[in-house]
Amino acid sequence: MLRLTEIKLPLTHAEGEIRAAILKRLGIGDDDLVGYAVFKRGVDARKPNAILFTYTLDVELRARHGGAKPAGAGVPASHLLPQPGLTANVSEVRDEAAILAQFNNDPHIRISPDTRYHFVAHAPQNLTSRPIVIGMGPAGLFAGLLLAQMGFRPLILERGKEVRERTKDTFGLWRQGVLNPESNVQFGEGGAGTFSDGKLYSQIKDPRYLGRKVLEEFVKAGAPAEILYESHPHIGTFRLVGMVEQMRETIQALGGEIRFSSRVDDIEISNGPNDIKHVTGVKLANGEFIATRHLVLAVGHSARDTFEMVHKRGIYIEAKPFSIGFRIEHPQSLIDAARYGKNAGNPLLGAADYKLVHHAGNGRSVYSFCMCPGGTVVAATSEIGRVVTNGMSQYSRNERNANSGIVVGITPEQDYPGGPLAGMEFQRRWESHAFELGGKNYRAPGQLVGDFIAGRPSTKFGVVQPSYTPGVHLTDLSSALPDYAIAAIREALPAFARQIRGFDLADAVLTGVETRTSSPIRIKRNKDDYQSINTRGLYPSGEGAGYAGGILSAAVDGIEVAEAVALSMIRTKNQR
Repeated sequence: MLRLTEIKLPLTHAEGEIRAAILKRLGIGDDDLVGYAVFKRGVDARKPNAILFTYTLDVELRARHGGAKPAGAGVPASHLLPQPGLTANVSEVRDEAAILAQFNNDPHIRISPDTRYHFVAHAPQNLTSRPIVIGMGPAGLFAGLLLAQMGFRPLILERGKEVRERTKDTFGLWRQGVLNPESNVQFGEGGAGTFSDGKLYSQIKDPRYLGRKVLEEFVKAGAPAEILYESHPHIGTFRLVGMVEQMRETIQALGGEIRFSSRVDDIEISNGPNDIKHVTGVKLANGEFIATRHLVLAVGHSARDTFEMVHKRGIYIEAKPFSIGFRIEHPQSLIDAARYGKNAGNPLLGAADYKLVHHAGNGRSVYSFCMCPGGTVVAATSEIGRVVTNGMSQYSRNERNANSGIVVGITPEQDYPGGPLAGMEFQRRWESHAFELGGKNYRAPGQLVGDFIAGRPSTKFGVVQPSYTPGVHLTDLSSALPDYAIAAIREALPAFARQIRGFDLADAVLTGVETRTSSPIRIKRNKDDYQSINTRGLYPSGEGAGYAGGILSAAVDGIEVAEAVALSMIRTKNQR
């Protein structure tokens, strides 16, 4: 099978035009094409009034020469080319090997890679120990799923509640201003990604197509099949809820165990030969001790009490860069018009998104983060007396506003020196200040973009009504972030308007603060076996450990960590 990339067709093309484009690209007749499958479809909107779909296609050609195998399968391509003196039409003797030979220098025509997932191990019989996974966000969920599929019967410990109970608690904050510190946007089955746009793409290098494994598991759990081929797939919160439940049932059916409301308060560690530390088990908040020699730590970027415990235990941890800023809301129709021109509103395109970057004069980089088309701004704190914002969309993306984080990159060396947990305390300081600016009732402080740029407080909303609940208190955001961040964002907003017309709309709303763009710490691990650099048996994983940034990358990291755990458990058993 061949893979063709960069096949471009008009937005409103008919399905038959894909087949015609394949025939034209390869110079073959219709009889030579057995069939094709869409591997990926993206949108090229660089010319808003002439938008194109860009396809990656897997193409099967009819075998020639008595069923000769494709090139790369033992038959030299030269054996399949027309010989001198042949008068038959070239297409009559073409197969995949001949096509590959003809287009040898064309990077857009290649053999289709094997994207199937291949398990690295299977649990041996009579396995007496079991791995423990802490956290049931994307990393923990997929670490647990893979370990269960390989037969290792993992125990997953989640401090929050199962997803539907967690949803009730989350709405308790949004609608009534009542926060449950153990069950909220950050903590509970599904992790922080459950209350998000549900984006399922990333920029990680993925030579083994582990991201494909993630998407296939999501489809099995009820996600729409289109996520397998859309270049920017998303699911949305309500669909994620049902999918997470289905994946939980799969893990349990394979012998895994899941315990909710089971916060891990301590990790027991022993000193072995040569003073090498090794995990021996965990202690729960209720005092229960559970022994294990293989512990996956996938707690998410907001498990601050866990970070403090890890640091106290002497497990190596360091501060890492992250970003801070605000959420910005525009009418979705404004973004659609700017991105899609006369094609705005076309159901084939849906709600438009954007990705923006500006390098400010003070040396700071400002960029859009976690853009949510047709979504809402949500309360995302997990600690009492603090305000945190995030963005969320449903699968339909049909709410009136577009929202995105507008954030500024910060580093420990420049902005929060002082130790591994200094970034976490930096976050807390600005979240507490946002709580005060908002009125100390979980309303968020807000300001209109025109007033923010002019440096004056806002007193009433204009055409953009904010979506954040429990509500937005208009004020002056100039003290809501460090001075360098305020200055950089003020400079960036008009600059972004040169890319997205109307982005500096005076009535657009800024809501503060966005502080949890990624984890403020990294629990360092070895590159070869994924274990902590100074604590054997501990496998830091996902966004909280500093190794991912979103649902897909965290899930892929969970798979890789699960593989490392499985191989280690087999080696350990064989050595006994």
